[in-house]
Amino acid sequence: MRILGLLAALAGLIVLPLVSTGYVVYLANLLLTFTVLCLGMHIVIGEAGQFSLAQAAFFGIGIYTSGLANTAFGWPFPLSVLASGLVAALVGLCIGTLALRMRDIYLALATFAFGEAMQWVFLSWTSVTGGPNGLRIPPATLFGLEIVSDRQAYPVVLAITLLMIWATVLIARSRLGRAFRAVRESEVAALAMGVPVRTTKLVAFALSAFFAGVAGAMFAIYSTYIHPDSLGFQTTILVLTMVVVGGLGSISGAIGGAIVFGLISELLRQAPSYQEIIYGLILIIFMMFAPRGLFAFIGDNLKRFARA
Repeated sequence: MRILGLLAALAGLIVLPLVSTGYVVYLANLLLTFTVLCLGMHIVIGEAGQFSLAQAAFFGIGIYTSGLANTAFGWPFPLSVLASGLVAALVGLCIGTLALRMRDIYLALATFAFGEAMQWVFLSWTSVTGGPNGLRIPPATLFGLEIVSDRQAYPVVLAITLLMIWATVLIARSRLGRAFRAVRESEVAALAMGVPVRTTKLVAFALSAFFAGVAGAMFAIYSTYIHPDSLGFQTTILVLTMVVVGGLGSISGAIGGAIVFGLISELLRQAPSYQEIIYGLILIIFMMFAPRGLFAFIGDNLKRFARA
């Protein structure tokens, strides 16, 4: 049944641009981008247990790297995606090195401070990012063709998303994934069993930033404009809500949370001043009453109902 469900979902995603309006295709691109962004946060928080709040900053680094690679160097989209991921991963590696001695709330505060500092950079580095005026992103090129619409971008965005999901599953099932979970449960026990805790943390930060950088390049392929205001703490809270409410430590939870709360964020677009309050309330409610996430909560209640 699970395989049939996955095949049905994949078939629906493939035919989506053929039966939908332009807005629906744009929304699908956005939800797929959120999915990759959430998978990156899933790796560092859900798998490795490192409470990082810098995902929006790495996302912004990916967007600007992709846009500048296209504008200044005329690179094709595959190269700009790779550059976005690698630049974000390099910055993530540096942040991970600085944050190695911190844990829990101190790590969260340090990465939050980095995210706020990066937003200041995005706002102030006018010659590179456009500053408060934002940055116009030229059309990306793929195999000599310009991608100028959401429908043209959709197959590329979908292919990258499927590739990143596959990579996340491989990481979770690998020796590295087991090392992540060992560090998450107990650093002392992991060290006693021969797990290189320091290196494992650094890899988690770098991989998480790489995913966010790739998500930024995905955003740049179908969006023509980016403003630093959309890369602040509100975006970080949104992604954190997606991962926690979807199910912390669950790949399917991260994907489901990205889709559900991506739709909710679109519905709340007309009330931006209330978004952070609503996301905060949702986080509090789920951490109190459904700490395993929305989909585990629904599954548990369905099983209880079936037994009754």
